[in-house]
Formats: sequence, C-alpha cells, structure tokens
Amino acid sequence: MQASGLVLDTRDRVLVLTRANSPSLGVHRELPGTLITQVESPGQGLARIMEQDLGVDAHSLGRLLAVDCDLWTAPSLAFIVHLYLVGPLDEDEVAAMTVAEGMTASWQAPEVAIGMLPEPEAARVRAALAAFHTGSIAHLVTGRVQPGSPAGLPSDLRALLERDRALGAASHRAVRPKILADADVLFTDSAGGVLLVRPAHREDGWFRLPGGGIDSDLGEGPREAARRRVRAELGLDLPLGRLLAVDWENLTPFPSRTRYVFHGGTLGEHDLARIRLNPSESAEWRMATPDELPSLVAEPGRWRIEACLTAVQRRTGPLELRYGTPGT
Repeated sequence: MQASGLVLDTRDRVLVLTRANSPSLGVHRELPGTLITQVESPGQGLARIMEQDLGVDAHSLGRLLAVDCDLWTAPSLAFIVHLYLVGPLDEDEVAAMTVAEGMTASWQAPEVAIGMLPEPEAARVRAALAAFHTGSIAHLVTGRVQPGSPAGLPSDLRALLERDRALGAASHRAVRPKILADADVLFTDSAGGVLLVRPAHREDGWFRLPGGGIDSDLGEGPREAARRRVRAELGLDLPLGRLLAVDWENLTPFPSRTRYVFHGGTLGEHDLARIRLNPSESAEWRMATPDELPSLVAEPGRWRIEACLTAVQRRTGPLELRYGTPGT
C-alpha cells in the first residue's frame, strides 16, 4: 500500500519532487509519498513522511482525493495508492518547508506538473485535481478513471457512456455533474437601502445578502434555508415574501451554483434594532444605498441585487438570471 500527497499552495500550484538517480537513469519526478510498512493508516503514513522529509505539519493533511490500483509499478504486486490533499499551504508554510537530502522541490502550475510526472502518476494527479474541485473522490486502476467514478471521468466519455446506456443507475448518479444550491434574502428599509452582511469566515472584506447553503440532504428547501440562514446570521425570524430571482453560475472546474433570492420585505426601525449578529457567522451588517453597492459587493452578487431591486420596484419576476444578469 502506498500513500501520496497532492500538495497545493494558495496560488493553486502543485509540489513536484525531483530525486537524483544514477547518471545512467537520470532524474525521477514524483509526488511526496511513502509505502505503508508500519501499523498505520495511509493518512498517518503520509503525515509522518511529510513531516520527516519536508517539515510540513501533519495538520496540513487534508481529505482523500483518489484511490488507484496500480498494476504497473511492480510486476508481481498490485499497489493500492491513496492520494490525499495536503494544504493549500500559505506563503509562510511554503517558506518553512525543508527538503530531504537527495531531493529538490519545485512548485508548478497543474498542467506543467502533470507533464513532468511519469504515468500513471500524472493521470492520478489529473483525476485528483478534479476530485479536489468537485468535492468528490476518484476511483482509478493504473491511472485510468473507472466508469462510475464520482470524479475525474472526462465529460465527453461520460456523455458517451450515458448515450450508450453503459452505466447502471448507481454509476449514473455518481458521474452526473453536481451543483451547489444557496438561498438569499433581499431586505430593504424605508429609504431604499439594502441590508448586507459581511461573513465572518471571509477575509476579502466583501458584503453580501444574508443567506447561504441549502441543506437538501436534510430535506430542506430554498425558502426554509433562507429563513434559517437569516436566523443564524441576524437573529431575526421573519416570514419571507415572494421569490424574486433564480441565478445560475457556471464555475468550472468547480461545481456550478444555483441561487434563489427571496423578498424579505421592508424592515422598520424596530426590526433593525432587533438584529443580533452571531460572531461565528457574521462580522458586520449595514444598510447600503444602491449607489454604495459597487464598493461593497463583488460581482456578480452586485448585479443580482440590482436586478432584484428592479423586480421589487416593478413588481415583476421571478427573474431568470445568469451571473446576476437577466437570461435570454
């Protein structure tokens, strides 16, 4: 059994190790990793070797990205390779890295790293990156993504398999593209200002509408999610009005996102005085005039708010939006 690490930094680069061999064999490029020869899990083994060879803290070890049954590396033995995410490491963590004697380390753009690595490791990295972006796990045999793998199956091959009805129901569910779903609420005040929140977990300083992810796995729908998120972020439990818009964003290589925006109505001074922020959810709230939105809300969120304000004023909608702008 083998454990390898897809080590990423905050610039989305991949760590590639170069090991010097004999002059006749040249150099060998690889991901950090180790054979599991002790009584330990693959993750424990990788954490051990990352600290030992690179000085990377074990807490940087992330989730499992891919499992590969490697039939090529050893003629008489099949290796089961577990490929884990490590990082993304920030600048300080990258600067603190050390490299064991006999190896050099370089940070490469993903496609460059894939081109530098031998097969089947290169194919393994490509599938693992797909799993990283989509939040899934890739299933491979000697670097080849298997039908039914939740991540890494090329979209053209998926379409071909579906067309030929070559996938069972379980595999079909696994390979279908996934989307994320959110629900937001547009609250205004008597002066036409929009209620915005600044999330506690974001460091970019941008504001957004109150709202968040829909817990569909718990049976929650968009309206229930919007009301729950307003309670969590603002401490307000208010009935919501009509649906103003549905917004679609393609975010390849990440999953696409659909967002429902509901009208929360006009808040009076009494309502605003009852706002109680949850520090773990929201760092700040404010009312913003339409003219202030460009400096407070990133696109396409600003476009989405402006479209919803127009729908409220004209009593139209629900709107079909794409990246915050009306669809055609």
